[in-house]
Amino acid sequence: MTLLKTLSLGTVALIASMSFASAETYTKGTIKKLDAKAGKVTIIHEDLVDLEMPAMTMVFRADDELIAKMAEGQDIEFLADRVKGKLTVTALK
Repeated sequence: MTLLKTLSLGTVALIASMSFASAETYTKGTIKKLDAKAGKVTIIHEDLVDLEMPAMTMVFRADDELIAKMAEGQDIEFLADRVKGKLTVTALK
């Protein structure tokens, strides 16, 4: 029984660490267009692994703090997620 508990706890820890790692997959991209007033940024990006999307150019939402760190033509590494149904940049490296 102790061995079973140990294996179960080890499995849970492994799954949790894998889930955490996959939620933090940064994607490389280049900012094509920035619309600070609308809170939108167009990014030419590689595959979005966590969102299962191929490489393409698309528009994302971003908050004022992140937009202030962006410039057209800038190469970035970013995290993206769906926030209230909208694709959103949630972090920059």
